[in-house]
Amino acid sequence: MPDTPYLVAVITIVFAVTLALRAVPFAILRPLRASETVRQLSAWMPVGILAILAVTALHGAVAAEPHTAPYALLAVAVTAGVHLACGRRSILSVGIGTAVYVVLVNAF
Repeated sequence: MPDTPYLVAVITIVFAVTLALRAVPFAILRPLRASETVRQLSAWMPVGILAILAVTALHGAVAAEPHTAPYALLAVAVTAGVHLACGRRSILSVGIGTAVYVVLVNAF
């Protein structure tokens, strides 16, 4: 069992690193709010991340069972349509698109 001073030193270092890692983003946030780059990133990053996730998920589904490709494409179209038609409600559109895919794969 390590000595008490050693444990106190480890806990102090862990506390300092954790506090610094959580405080630094807030400390640099104020000057970055006026940045055009950050504004552009905040608009395009969510779209890019979702696109990467969608392509990865579709690739995995189609690679596992190639006959489901038309069902996956139809589910993507339904998801996009619901998303645009229902006021860009992500949970609703993803839920309905997923349900369409599951029904199509299990019914046919």
